[in-house]
Amino acid sequence: MLGIVLIFIASLFFVGILNLTKSIASGRKGANILQPIRDILRTLKKETIYGHTTSIVFKIAPSIYFTSIVTAILVVPFHNQQAVISFDGDFVFFAYILALGKFFMIISALDTGSPFEGMGANREALYSMLVEPAFFILIGSFAMFTGKTSFYQIFFDFINFNNATTIFLILLAAYIIIQIMMIENSRLPIDDPNTHLELTMVHEVMILDNSGFDLGILLYASSLKFVMFGMLIVNLFIESQMSIWLQIAIFAGIQFGLAITVGLLESFRARERMKKNPNFIFTLTVLAIMVFFGVLLMMNKI
Repeated sequence: MLGIVLIFIASLFFVGILNLTKSIASGRKGANILQPIRDILRTLKKETIYGHTTSIVFKIAPSIYFTSIVTAILVVPFHNQQAVISFDGDFVFFAYILALGKFFMIISALDTGSPFEGMGANREALYSMLVEPAFFILIGSFAMFTGKTSFYQIFFDFINFNNATTIFLILLAAYIIIQIMMIENSRLPIDDPNTHLELTMVHEVMILDNSGFDLGILLYASSLKFVMFGMLIVNLFIESQMSIWLQIAIFAGIQFGLAITVGLLESFRARERMKKNPNFIFTLTVLAIMVFFGVLLMMNKI
């Protein structure tokens, strides 16, 4: 339960720190780090308006998307503290419960009948499909090394900073998860949340017709998703003998560092051309295969 509490607390500040970093990097003062949460709360109080062409799919999709992310959070452990939902193969459940929420967002975008939202849905489906192998190869490699198939057992048994090869694989895995986090949240270099050109938008164009409460939970879901993937990275850097206070300090430090890192990346990183995005995403699968061979090397299989 502690991990869940930490995730929800960190989600209140993550996007605010990210935006403040981008503002400072561009020479501006920037808003308070709680401003995104204030905007979400204000949006939640507004009336939700539905178009005449939309069906029940459009109305329920935001709630299903938000619920899928909260359910996925329940599967993520806080290293030596077992997750609320924990069982053999739970990392597969984690991936596909997120896919279920994204599926409903995709069909809700199609439900509006807007050609722009249809294009965004098409791109989001493609990018999610391309990034999936990297996640499964990465976690599957760790599962093969530990002989366990649960997030809790994988992280608990794999993390060991006494081996140089393990340290290299942990750092490489952290990089891969950061890039997956950026793609899953439709951030640079795949997508730009601040763009206003519908022809080049991905996620933002999908939610153009959402308003009020629905839009509020979609915005907050993005914050939760950032911190959720951040928790996976935190689990890579916590050893079992560490005290609980040190674990909490590492969680806070990594989440704060991730928010600043994402802010700096988005300040100095150009958006990729649309046709180059698949190639960029596929490189993560190549890096995950490197982790796979590294694990084979540690197991003396090669």
